[in-house]
Amino acid sequence: MKLFPNTVQGVVDAIDEIFSQNRYSDKVIEKTFKANPKWGARDRAFVAESVYEMVRWWRLIREVSPSDDIYELFGTYWVLQGNQLPEWEEFSRIDSTEIKVRLHQIKERAMLQSIPDWLDTLGEQELGEKWDKEIDTLNQTAQVVLRVNTIKITREALMNRLEQEGINTYAPKGYKDALILEKRQNIFKSPAFKEGLFEVQDASSQLVAAALDVEPGMRVIDACAGAGGKSLHLAALMQNKGRILSMDLKAWKLQNTKLRARRNGISIIETKEIEGSKTIKRLKETADRLLLDVPCSGLGVLKRNPDTKWKLSLETIEQVKKIQEEILGSYHTMLKPGGIMVYATCSILPSENQDQVAKFLASEIGKNFELLSEQRVLAQESGFDGFYIAKIKKIK
Repeated sequence: MKLFPNTVQGVVDAIDEIFSQNRYSDKVIEKTFKANPKWGARDRAFVAESVYEMVRWWRLIREVSPSDDIYELFGTYWVLQGNQLPEWEEFSRIDSTEIKVRLHQIKERAMLQSIPDWLDTLGEQELGEKWDKEIDTLNQTAQVVLRVNTIKITREALMNRLEQEGINTYAPKGYKDALILEKRQNIFKSPAFKEGLFEVQDASSQLVAAALDVEPGMRVIDACAGAGGKSLHLAALMQNKGRILSMDLKAWKLQNTKLRARRNGISIIETKEIEGSKTIKRLKETADRLLLDVPCSGLGVLKRNPDTKWKLSLETIEQVKKIQEEILGSYHTMLKPGGIMVYATCSILPSENQDQVAKFLASEIGKNFELLSEQRVLAQESGFDGFYIAKIKKIK
């Protein structure tokens, strides 16, 4: 593949901004695209893929690169991808053979998998023998998964519609509303997307709303809704009948929910900022179903968000576990007796998942609840994101 100075410059500038200013890859890439409106689809794909892969393998690239000069880091990445470098001045000090020799000398898993040492230690402590394969799987590029908006179209009809647009997909087994793109492409420009016929949502994430067993006409609270992806899925499962209250501590996160709902043809979603404990108290025993898709480390979605491993720390994980415990210990009051609550994370760590649920059930409050089922989804087993989903019933 031939390299072009303008797109390589785009990658170099993006990487510099991500690591020198502690920015997130997706936001930097979006900004880079806006600054270069003349780039075609291939240019944009090259820049996005190169940036994400450099972020993913950042530690390893730095280890085998001749220096921390960002052009030389890009050149090292390019060689590690199995490509030949052009004879540019920026790459004059790079010796492909020397890079490969350095690579073969590395034996440590944390370096080979390009993760912090503390994360490697934690992963092994919590997952044991499964950690090695799990981190290897999480370092692979994520597939693009769509969720069919069944309010507007069936899965088969959407497959045919997308094929007419030049977008080929296939349906994975065990995920009734999912379609997977056969090759990566910009589907946000698709007329089908603009018509609200689908959303982009990983297959594991689609299991969360399904676990709530919602029915049309129910009152459902999505208490950590964020941008509303799971609220939209719940609305589709409810056939747009009933009421969904999408809540979050940060109002700005909910702004996209209304726009997405309008595009999806959904009218039953209401958004509400959680302004404190009073908000929760006012909603006491009003929900037939309660979704707690709690803040977490995000270690289950490293395929899609490789930045996470460079922004996390043991301290931040401990902080997030306290938040999870607080949410479980207080938000449950919004659920009616006989109602069902789902506790979910996109983490693979038992300490954020089954350990939290076990602690809740063992508490005085937890005596009024029973665990109906739990799903521990590892990336190595599903091929998709790592997730945890606990289905809990309120007895009284």
